[in-house]
Amino acid sequence: MKVRIDTGRCQGHGRCYDLAPELFGEDEEGYGTVLGGGTVPPGGEDGARRAEANCPERAVDVLKEGQEG
Repeated sequence: MKVRIDTGRCQGHGRCYDLAPELFGEDEEGYGTVLGGGTVPPGGEDGARRAEANCPERAVDVLKEGQEG
């Protein structure tokens, strides 16, 4: 499983890095960034899904293995 952020939709609310700090960080302007190349480590699936579900702009995508975007 991987995560990504659509930088064109991200408005910097920060919910992704608040809900899943092991997967997301913030840049110098407060916009979300993906950590570790976007690969979700074992046990991080719930955090990835929570971040996706709680992004107001739907800028967070969770991709299954082999899924491209």
